[in-house]
Amino acid sequence: MAVTGDALSYLPDDILVKVDRAAMAVGLETRSPFLDHRVAAVAWRLPMAMKIRAGTSKWALRQLLYQHVPRELIERPKAGFAIPIGQWLRGPLRPWAAELLHPDRLQREGYLRPEPISQLWQQHLSGRYDHTTKLWTVLMWQAWLEQWG
Repeated sequence: MAVTGDALSYLPDDILVKVDRAAMAVGLETRSPFLDHRVAAVAWRLPMAMKIRAGTSKWALRQLLYQHVPRELIERPKAGFAIPIGQWLRGPLRPWAAELLHPDRLQREGYLRPEPISQLWQQHLSGRYDHTTKLWTVLMWQAWLEQWG
């Protein structure tokens, strides 16, 4: 059985590490049954027609699941999960963020224009807008600058 790049690096060095840390943080026990070497060996031996059929991936697995799980639980779009950073910026991270985004500090450092950042920050705090992505970028710059600048 050949081992792919995902099995060698992406899974053990990224996805599985994140799942493990997140689960341990809340005392949750997790399992990755499809990573069991016996399941992987069977999957590698399946003919391609049982893996993909008529443009449907995981065909054999779906056929098995249809016998035990309601179809609407199988046939649905992927749903990722996001870290609620936007909420945290309004809550427990607010003092930290407010310090890093303070207009006087931004002005003194001289790299970023305080006005648009302050406007985004106030809009975000109001709860009417979600500027998490933009604010997080600035916050990471500010944190880096504080540490290494």
